[in-house]
Amino acid sequence: MEKYTNIREKTYAIERAFLSPYAAKSEDTLGRDVWEEPCEMRTEYQRDRDRIIYCKAFVRLKNKTQVFFSPEGDHYVTRLTHTLDVAQIARSLARALSLNEDLTEAIALGHDLGHTPFGHSGERILSKLSPTGFRHNEQSVRVVETLEKDGKGLNLTKEVRDGILNHKMGLKPCTLEGMCVNVADRIAYINHDLNDAIRAGILQQSDVPEDVVKVLGATSRERINTAIKSVYENSAGKPQVEMDEEVFSASEKLRKFMFDRVYRTKYARGEEEKAERMISAMYEYFNKHPEKLPKTFVDLCERFPTEQVVCDYLSSMTDRYAVYTFNALFVPGGWTFIDELNS
Repeated sequence: MEKYTNIREKTYAIERAFLSPYAAKSEDTLGRDVWEEPCEMRTEYQRDRDRIIYCKAFVRLKNKTQVFFSPEGDHYVTRLTHTLDVAQIARSLARALSLNEDLTEAIALGHDLGHTPFGHSGERILSKLSPTGFRHNEQSVRVVETLEKDGKGLNLTKEVRDGILNHKMGLKPCTLEGMCVNVADRIAYINHDLNDAIRAGILQQSDVPEDVVKVLGATSRERINTAIKSVYENSAGKPQVEMDEEVFSASEKLRKFMFDRVYRTKYARGEEEKAERMISAMYEYFNKHPEKLPKTFVDLCERFPTEQVVCDYLSSMTDRYAVYTFNALFVPGGWTFIDELNS
């Protein structure tokens, strides 16, 4: 039995022996912007995954909206459960195609770190307010490069940052592992958002187009299995991560159905007008009074334009912290009345 200098070297050997020739091998990473001494136990991609899991932005995802604002129920998807869903599906794709699961998982866990409070509504609002626009994939990269660890960043590998940046539909990551996350993100949100819409009574299972059900299946399990199987049969042994045309077309039809019947309706965007007034007021306030920002963000104002730092702060907020901060800034506090008759 071959012996290795350390566990990292053993992992390298396993990857060389079993991963696809198109996989991103850990020992071939393009590395970090700032060099660090290698870990004896973990590869660089494993270290990145761990850094993301333990960073503050990842923890905050549990209190950020996916589709429905502050739903009254314990089983609706949040930005964190969406992230875990994407990671699970992406790893399944990577495993089926003999790609690097550690790199895939690191990208998936970090892909939404820069998402705003109030879901895509918050993203649309900040994009209108910011002079340079706002895109959550770019903000996720800014989180790991600059904002985490009090402005020091996480110093992640280039492959992980590239996958985070290019996880949105229509973009092309430099690795197939990044493409696994790109595809998994679409598979995940269409399915769990459909389940949430049915749970909320917005849709009935029978509303899903019959031709979509015929191709993809009637349940989340069936639809996800169909998608993963399609990617495997269409991409195994090839430098691609793609579904076959029939499954892709049905998935796009289901995606359009969700936009028409859920995402763009009053049910999902019913509170967006209130959120816009609230975020706009805080944006204006902190641009006029940057000294009122938390210290980390005050320090960032010395390195970046104030408008960008204000967007950094607002996008980092959870839904409930955004409401708390707005109330603290603009809603008068309670007053203790004195009973003058008995004084």
